[in-house]
Amino acid sequence: MAELNVNIQTSPEKISINTDTGGEPLRIFTSGLPSIEGNTVLEKRRYFMDHYDHLRTGLLREPRGHADMYGAILTHSIDGADFDVFFINTEGYSPMCGHAILAITKVVLETGIIPISGANPELVINTPAGRNYALAKFENDEVRSVSFRNVPSFVYLQNQEVTVPGLREVSFSIAFGGAFYAIVDAGQLHLILTDQHYGNIIQCGRDIKGAILEKFKIEHPFEPDLSSLFGVIFTAPPHDPKHHSRNFTVFEDGVVDRSPTGTGVSARAALHFAKGKLRLGETITIESIIGSTMTVQAVEETTFASYKAIIPEVGGTAHITGLNEAYFDPKDPLSGRFTLR
Repeated sequence: MAELNVNIQTSPEKISINTDTGGEPLRIFTSGLPSIEGNTVLEKRRYFMDHYDHLRTGLLREPRGHADMYGAILTHSIDGADFDVFFINTEGYSPMCGHAILAITKVVLETGIIPISGANPELVINTPAGRNYALAKFENDEVRSVSFRNVPSFVYLQNQEVTVPGLREVSFSIAFGGAFYAIVDAGQLHLILTDQHYGNIIQCGRDIKGAILEKFKIEHPFEPDLSSLFGVIFTAPPHDPKHHSRNFTVFEDGVVDRSPTGTGVSARAALHFAKGKLRLGETITIESIIGSTMTVQAVEETTFASYKAIIPEVGGTAHITGLNEAYFDPKDPLSGRFTLR
């Protein structure tokens, strides 16, 4: 076969390393993006939002991505962290992302973006929600697993009820694990957390989130940019009896996490700890709708503003799935304009 010589008359390529963590995709953009101004992660995220949001939609939505695609944008840090990162999805911008922290740690160490220091290097990572500390475990020059200590996680509202049109009175609690989640026992709605019921669960998540936002105000103690209900977590007994429980996370406007959700298991750990159902240092394993797992434990008690909080430690495994070069053809009328589910 003759060598393929392609001359692409488009904008410069946007290069990303693609990964999955427990089945949840991530594109980590390593080159090709324009300069992003700002000193803090939130300032950089606002600048990108104001000036380059077309890149978010173009790189994650169809035809280059899909409805549930996710991305991470790494920038240099000026305050002693190894790097700053903010997170993008097809609907907008995430306040924190645990599956991304697990994947990014693997990628930056295995590719040499960050030099390896020691047998089990630790990274300091600034996110929109705060600082994370990630620890990589190497085996045969490969990152086999990652854990990270997340931002302070706390219960925001506990044992509340809301009327959801088409459903019934729904009981829920709201906890923060880098993002705010409404945590709902799927059993009260007779939901079965399997992929065969995927569409119905998504619609229930949308309806519950909308009903909560009509009745309750979500306010982060310090950052107005983080004052939003990011998603709904449905919980159920595990399919594997060795595990603690099962998660199904619907975030933004119907986006689904294939993994157990790093920020979600952090929020759940805070709720279980507040209820006296999780001891300090006790590790639980939570499975996703596809059976992938993350571990979480409460490693420290703390306070966050007026809230009693914990520092959760989340563990999981990520894999590199590919290298992507994305181009933008100015003559393409559909570039980043749509998603189908």
